[in-house]
Amino acid sequence: MKTRVLSIAAGAAVFLSGTALAAGNPAAKAMMMNSDCFTCHAVDHQLVGPSFREIAQRYHGSAASGATIATLAKKIISGGNGHWNAQTGGMAMTPHPQLSQAQAEAMVKWVLAQ
Repeated sequence: MKTRVLSIAAGAAVFLSGTALAAGNPAAKAMMMNSDCFTCHAVDHQLVGPSFREIAQRYHGSAASGATIATLAKKIISGGNGHWNAQTGGMAMTPHPQLSQAQAEAMVKWVLAQ
């Protein structure tokens, strides 16, 4: 009986940890909520820019390399144009120079977890 309870508890822990991971870092989401990210992006559908899920798909989600995360963070800081023209009609992403590289990388990791 104890083995069965432990197995169920272990399975629940794995499931819940995966759910928490898929949601991303709540502190990063809070930074995004305090910025203008959700003005142009939504998690599951396109607004002005691509959805966060589309971005995660394009850049291999949580399996993205450190170099990819750093590059995307620099795009958040400096702004960007050209990578999503088919979806945005050429609308550029506004720069966010007030963010540090570490803050932008945390945001990228949250997006890639969607």
